[in-house]
Amino acid sequence: MSWGREVSVPELPEVETVRRGLSERVIGLAIASVQCIDSPKSFPNDPQTVTAFMVGATIVAVRRRAKVLLIELDSQYTLVVHLKMTGQLVYRGSSRFGGGHPNDSLVGDLPDRSTRVTVTFHDGSQLFFNDQRKFGWMKLIPTPEVPNIDFMKKVGPEPLEDSFTAEQFIPRIRRRNNTTIKAALLDQTVLAGVGNIYADEGLWGAKIHPATRVKNVSDEALGELLKELKFVMNLSIEKGGSTDRNYVNAEGKRGSYIDFARVFRKERTPCPRHPDAAVEKTRVAGRGTHVCPLCQVLQ
Repeated sequence: MSWGREVSVPELPEVETVRRGLSERVIGLAIASVQCIDSPKSFPNDPQTVTAFMVGATIVAVRRRAKVLLIELDSQYTLVVHLKMTGQLVYRGSSRFGGGHPNDSLVGDLPDRSTRVTVTFHDGSQLFFNDQRKFGWMKLIPTPEVPNIDFMKKVGPEPLEDSFTAEQFIPRIRRRNNTTIKAALLDQTVLAGVGNIYADEGLWGAKIHPATRVKNVSDEALGELLKELKFVMNLSIEKGGSTDRNYVNAEGKRGSYIDFARVFRKERTPCPRHPDAAVEKTRVAGRGTHVCPLCQVLQ
């Protein structure tokens, strides 16, 4: 059975790729004006707060937590940005850079029909937040309060932190002992930023079937799974992100990780470990799932 292509959503490596690119270009820039174009859901902020704490402020850092970007200002406010499915952040200055959904807005004249917010800097450069489907948002929040918003309080540890080891990972994922291992990986309260692509890739690397219950996976296998997750996510960042259709890096280039993926979107092609076995696509945790029937046996 073919499940078709699912809508791509940014995963941690895609957002990290955008963060790194924007960090090189907007840190140190002072904001001259902010214009929200008829989209209160995209920019749900009090105009007086924007005037007092965003206009005139200077960007001091661009950080990431899970799949959310944090643009920190010297006014002690932070612009919390979630791109969702079709969001873009496009910087236009002496050169053009952008990250997000790869439609013509990345290279065309801006603002356009998809532009929700325009930030103009004192040097004349601009940062555009575009979003065709209006699911993304930019929220201006006092920096000390960012850790206290519901999302931040619930989201799990960052898997790519050197300090995050198997000793921390195993007890966290075992809280979901009665669920499938893939569902546990997709639970953002267990681990931050792991989505469908990297769950499939990591589970293949660790030789774990995605539908296996967590309680049936050994501690040794869970430790190997964390190693594989770190490997594939770091490789994806190195390759500029994974999604070859929806997300691109800060220079407007599509990510190339999909070219190096072992099983994701490789259905009906040979498993890299077992050339005589074809990768199969099934459905686990409500998501299209890629497995090798030989090296990922359901326990």
